[in-house]
Amino acid sequence: MDSETVNTAQRIVVVRHGETAWSREKRHTGRSDLPLTPEGREQAKGLVTALAGLEFSAVFVSPLRRARETCEIAGFADRAVVDPDLIEWDYGVYEGLTSTEIQVERPGWTLFRDGVIGGETIDDVAARAAQVITRVRAVNGDVLLFGHGHQLRITTALWLEFPALAAQHLQLATASPSTLGYEHDWTALLSWNGLQDR
Repeated sequence: MDSETVNTAQRIVVVRHGETAWSREKRHTGRSDLPLTPEGREQAKGLVTALAGLEFSAVFVSPLRRARETCEIAGFADRAVVDPDLIEWDYGVYEGLTSTEIQVERPGWTLFRDGVIGGETIDDVAARAAQVITRVRAVNGDVLLFGHGHQLRITTALWLEFPALAAQHLQLATASPSTLGYEHDWTALLSWNGLQDR
């Protein structure tokens, strides 16, 4: 990374959508367009306070309903631009299944290491995440992203200049803002599952 070509004062706040019925049950929810649960809507309302006072030069949101609802309830729908690259991993035949259910057929299976059948590879998701990072770096100012657990975890891994597989070590809570940015001239994780003290 060439430090002269990036704004090291830039901050990127990433927000996973609020709870859905499937996220509550830990089901792989890729392209299924589920709404938030009442609890998920309450979680999204909490973002109004969590994000109060922050200024963003750009807001991007996944096209899926759960992310758009979270963005709207948080108060950013009027400014948000839909970014197809923020859509969640396509889990193929594993859509709607829990890890435990998948492991009945594939003992020891993990998503990031073993992938899915009939959906995207981790490299496919990483390619989209790289496009998100390129888009974010083109913005003069701070950026807010509303998206999904696995896609945002991979985006974070790439931001930190780690391989996409490193995302398996990042657990991202629903409707919990996290902050990416810089420490001196290198990319950094400034907060995770909650904003840093201001």
